[in-house]
Amino acid sequence: MVYTAKHKRASLGKQVHDTLGEKRKKIQKEQELIHTNDSRSETKTEMERKKVESEQLVPEIKNWVETDTVKATKDRVKKWLTLHYPVHLIGPTGCGKTIMALQAAKELGGTVVWINGDESITTTDLIGGYSQVETTSVRDKYIHNVYKDKDILKADWVDNPLTLACKYGYTLIYNEFSRSKAVANNILLSIFSEGILELPTQFGEERYVKVHPQFRAIFTSNSLEYAGVHRAQDALLDRMVGIYMDYYNQETETKIIASQAGINEEEARVITTLLQSLREKLPEESGLGTRAGVMVAQAVSLTKSFDKSVIKKLLGEVLTSKTKSLSHFKEQMKIIGKL
Repeated sequence: MVYTAKHKRASLGKQVHDTLGEKRKKIQKEQELIHTNDSRSETKTEMERKKVESEQLVPEIKNWVETDTVKATKDRVKKWLTLHYPVHLIGPTGCGKTIMALQAAKELGGTVVWINGDESITTTDLIGGYSQVETTSVRDKYIHNVYKDKDILKADWVDNPLTLACKYGYTLIYNEFSRSKAVANNILLSIFSEGILELPTQFGEERYVKVHPQFRAIFTSNSLEYAGVHRAQDALLDRMVGIYMDYYNQETETKIIASQAGINEEEARVITTLLQSLREKLPEESGLGTRAGVMVAQAVSLTKSFDKSVIKKLLGEVLTSKTKSLSHFKEQMKIIGKL
């Protein structure tokens, strides 16, 4: 019996088929190349992440004061964040919502990114967009009397805080959340329900971002009674944990004002006594927060006079920005005078 080779092992002096050893070497080289590319990609991603972290600007916490009351609220915030539920801090202006969010995020560790809400904010301000479009023109002149023009458009995408937080597992603080219109915040629904951030203006695989497991979010809002406040959609609020923050008791507020203004607690107590008495006589949206007490204390520390008449006058000046008219201002000054 004669066997005829159907596939010749050599053609024009060259080998047609790879031997088993050669195939193994090729596979090994391909795997090494993939591993090298993966390592380079990871290094590039880490470099990009460090660059992003170095560029983030977040308000600094100065003279943090912690009493039992403050710690109890902070621990509640941290508990829900540890469970990866978004926390919504609600309360009157100047009661310490923002600094509470910053401190809780700081203690949990990691990078913090920051958004300030307002009526003009859009989804693009949250997720990012195309910052510029680069145009390149190529002209082919190698063929006589033939001109070939080719325009290449390259769009550069820039991530904004929400996208950065979802990609890298940062903690997002969305300050003045209720100042933003509900339509701008629709993008948050898929993040909290499906764990997916959709970038509407992106294409292909880049359109969807899987939310990092360490991503956390804290929102701060004034009560709905305040001017310029918008109610968020119920579907979004249903996915948040709400914590109402009121003004602190006198002991806590005295310690905060003393620490922030650099005065002793006895001097600060004179201010907090008048401040809390004034709050009881004014509607919530016209009330003065702890921030106002710090402002008055700083002004008083310059004159070194803690006379009640001086403090009342300073309280009136701080309160003036919340008055609607001259007659309204005079009414409130009468209230202050009776303290």
